[in-house]
Amino acid sequence: MEQARALFDKYAGDGMDQLMAWLLSPQAWVQFALVLGAYFLARLIAAVAAPLVRRALTFKPTSHDALKSTGAFILMFLPLLTPLLAYGLTAAAEVIGSTMLGASGVIALGKRVFVFLAIRVLVLHIINVPILKALGRLFLLPTGLLYVVGLLQPVLDFLSGTQVPLGNLSFDLLWLIKLVIFSGVIFWLGSWSNSRSSTFINQQPEMEPATRQLAVKASEIAIYGIAFLVLMNVMDISLSALTVLGGAIGVGLGFGLQKIASNFISGVILLLEGQATVGDYVELDGGEQGKIVKMLSRAIILETFDGKWIVVPNEDFIVTRVINYSDSGSANRYEAPFAVAYDTDINKVPDIVEAAVAQHPKVLDLPFPPDCELRAFGDSGVEFAVEFWVNGLDDGPNKFTSDVLFLIWNALRDNDITIPYPQRVVELKGEVKTVSA
Repeated sequence: MEQARALFDKYAGDGMDQLMAWLLSPQAWVQFALVLGAYFLARLIAAVAAPLVRRALTFKPTSHDALKSTGAFILMFLPLLTPLLAYGLTAAAEVIGSTMLGASGVIALGKRVFVFLAIRVLVLHIINVPILKALGRLFLLPTGLLYVVGLLQPVLDFLSGTQVPLGNLSFDLLWLIKLVIFSGVIFWLGSWSNSRSSTFINQQPEMEPATRQLAVKASEIAIYGIAFLVLMNVMDISLSALTVLGGAIGVGLGFGLQKIASNFISGVILLLEGQATVGDYVELDGGEQGKIVKMLSRAIILETFDGKWIVVPNEDFIVTRVINYSDSGSANRYEAPFAVAYDTDINKVPDIVEAAVAQHPKVLDLPFPPDCELRAFGDSGVEFAVEFWVNGLDDGPNKFTSDVLFLIWNALRDNDITIPYPQRVVELKGEVKTVSA
């Protein structure tokens, strides 16, 4: 702390002396005028050039998507035009100042100010990724400010000379700051690359859903593995130095992280075997059921027909009983029960009902056509049930059983067959007394 305070006092005093010298120097005022002229000329050029650039890079809606995305990406950096032009014009003025005036200190300061303005515009108005914006606010803006006042190199020297002990190891502050910055940037690039590769793979219709999911997971592991190796190389960390850390991770997997490892391995097995894939409707042994909408490295997301999401660990799909209704295309069998009155000629009922149910456009002839069966002689009527096969589930957007019951009702009514009300026979024993009014 004492070293930092002494460093600040030294450079603050030198800065005040330099400022007073500039205030009393006519050459400094001329340089200041050149910096202001460069700034206003840059604003004028930008005001004329910006509409032309925007018009040239704004493509019609019918243009190719690559052209539109490239143009939009370049136009994001249009706010940098003014400070960058000002920097270029100031650099030209610096040559004039050093040649004609023999000094260019104020102009050099102006150049650094325009660099800081460009950094500020980049961080506050262009970068829209939260992690990159946070890194810019925490590190890039302070770095630009230190560069303006000429304290960047002394501060870097101070940070590199300050050691932080960590057990048997020690790191300097500058190394730790670089680790934070490079980790954020590299793994954001990994996340961006992973999202693009996942989108590309999922748009391949010729691949099976399970193969697509496996390819997505494989690309995710490869991308983040490469990002980790790049980070190790950038930070000049030898992989052999991670042996102890790898041993600690192994012990952690053996104790606290074994469930996470088990779910990850179970997810890989599910993708390889294809027991369940996105689009299937499944029911677990615990009663949870829904359509698989996502297969993550740790869990599978089920969506019920009432819009709820259920997060199920991958391990549950391996160690418990799972019913897969295969909503992605396989046929399912359902049945619709009904009853007729006892005075009905029940020999006619199967043909009438089977013909009516077969009229439904979603009812299949294969593997079996509609089959009406006599089930029981009930208390109120003769009980039947018709079995039918359809593709899909009788829930959500599908109303197969309801549609079939409507068809049965209309067919029985058209053939004058009565569906009985509940009936009970009441027997009264003993004398019934009447009461006169």
